[in-house]
Amino acid sequence: SDPIHHGLDAGCLRHVLGYQLAQAEVPTRKIFFKHIGEPLQLRPVEFTILMLVLHNADVTQKQLAQALAVSAPNTTILLDRLEERELITRVRSEADRRAQHVRLTRKGQTLAKKAHEVSLTMEQDLLRHLSEAERAILIELLQKVARHRRV
Repeated sequence: SDPIHHGLDAGCLRHVLGYQLAQAEVPTRKIFFKHIGEPLQLRPVEFTILMLVLHNADVTQKQLAQALAVSAPNTTILLDRLEERELITRVRSEADRRAQHVRLTRKGQTLAKKAHEVSLTMEQDLLRHLSEAERAILIELLQKVARHRRV
């Protein structure tokens, strides 16, 4: 059956992925801000950067920009903010003097580990009506769509 939103028949938007993603993002963002955004003072993009740096050794600024699909200047601004908060540090690469490795400080490591821990369970309630298999399929399909974003 087609969704009814605030008394409006939204069936005409059923085929629009962007609309469906936007609808799903509303409760997802709410949960993120309740569990990570507000208590840990992290924006979603900052959380993503901390997770990528925590789980990948010697990440470069260029790799982060590509992973986030964010321009190099905007990546610099994001990293500057995290550096001001003493969560990351940038270290010149020994192998390639032009490259900088982004690393977590001790404070950044503690915060990133805490955020990761929270992220493992924060969406359980939102997804409670999906089976484990459905959750896996949802993630897999979204990844499949995202993989082709550079095409």
